[in-house]
Amino acid sequence: MRAPTARPLAQADSLWRAMAARAPTLDAPVAAAAPLAGDLDVEVAIIGAGYSGLAAAYALQKRGVGCAVLDANTIGWGASGRNGGVVSSKFRLSFPSIADSHGLDTARRMHRLAHDGVRAVETLIDEFRLERARFERTGSLRCAHTERALAASVAEAEWLRTTLDDTSMTVQSRAQIEHETGSKGFVGGVLSADAGTILPLEYVRGIAAGLTARGVPIFESTPVVDMARNRAGGVLLRAPGGTVRAQQVIVATNAYSNLTEATAQFHRELVPFRSAMIATAPLPAELDARLMVNRRSYTETRRMMKWFRKVDGRMLFGGRDAFGKEGDASGFDALQRAMVALFPDLKDVPVEYRWSGYVGMTFNALPHVGRSDAATTFCVGYNGAGVAMASLIGQHAAALALGEKPELAMLAQDGLRPVPFHSLRAPGVRLVAACYQLLDAVGA
Repeated sequence: MRAPTARPLAQADSLWRAMAARAPTLDAPVAAAAPLAGDLDVEVAIIGAGYSGLAAAYALQKRGVGCAVLDANTIGWGASGRNGGVVSSKFRLSFPSIADSHGLDTARRMHRLAHDGVRAVETLIDEFRLERARFERTGSLRCAHTERALAASVAEAEWLRTTLDDTSMTVQSRAQIEHETGSKGFVGGVLSADAGTILPLEYVRGIAAGLTARGVPIFESTPVVDMARNRAGGVLLRAPGGTVRAQQVIVATNAYSNLTEATAQFHRELVPFRSAMIATAPLPAELDARLMVNRRSYTETRRMMKWFRKVDGRMLFGGRDAFGKEGDASGFDALQRAMVALFPDLKDVPVEYRWSGYVGMTFNALPHVGRSDAATTFCVGYNGAGVAMASLIGQHAAALALGEKPELAMLAQDGLRPVPFHSLRAPGVRLVAACYQLLDAVGA
């Protein structure tokens, strides 16, 4: 546990930061926010200025509800500024498996929520005119590494078509996958049309700038070091520079909930999983023209999934890394080996950027949104699909905080449900990851 401090921690040295620094300053979003200095009274206080916290502030501002956002670090410091920029309409659980376990009606509602997430991103892009975020709904291609994995993906696409009338999924042959990606490592795949890519740091900074322009106070470098109920039934938040009194609080700190003791209990909802990314130098023109020609995002079907896309003529390659600590070189080296295995032509292309962060995984593989008490709403656990889902769920968390009952299907949670044996999460994650790597290696 890090000691509370008003000094922000260093941001990850990512491609996104480098691109933002190189971008023209004209019309650039200005989201710089001073730390809290003094006391403040609002109807709703929001802890965490990532996608979900800012989406909550957006929903509240649209309703005319006074709110303020506090973050321990700077805008985009956490997962919202480090992720791969994939906007997807999915959950980790497949919709057929949801129907088998919870019924077809629940599967329909979950399917609607998944696609509502993409609509939420599109709405924020349009409303705040976030051209710098470069959102493109080009689709996401899931590439199968075995015939068995392909059969499962095809069966799911067919189930969605025949059962939920979802025609956004199309099957791709081995030849189509090889032509589009430039890799011979896949036997086929399934294309999801309702998905896309975005520049994640520009997206979160742009939303923050838009909210600031509308008068929503956002305080950076403001860790909430204590959170307590007050006599009036509301919440009192203490930070190094002052206090915030609110009728309701929304906790949107996700995988970084352990930065202070005030939100540590929400960290026990999660098993944080390290995700690492690398970005190459600009590709030679011949490779740039041949690899990933349709500018989509790409994932594979291995349990220890890798994903990749092109950004400004560079290869961006990412994946889960349960064995290293944040910034540890071993995970980056493993990613580069995996990248070259799929794309041998990249063997001599240098890697220029390496960064990592934590993904908030949950025990049931679904986001959690609900109330922990009468004055506190939380939204955590996006399981690697947070760009779209956090942009939506943050708005639903705002509705919950106001006493409304939004449609949440399986995502609704009444009270906190800590992960069993949470103190053993680190060795548990390593054990599971080792098993997954073994199964991937033998093609199971």
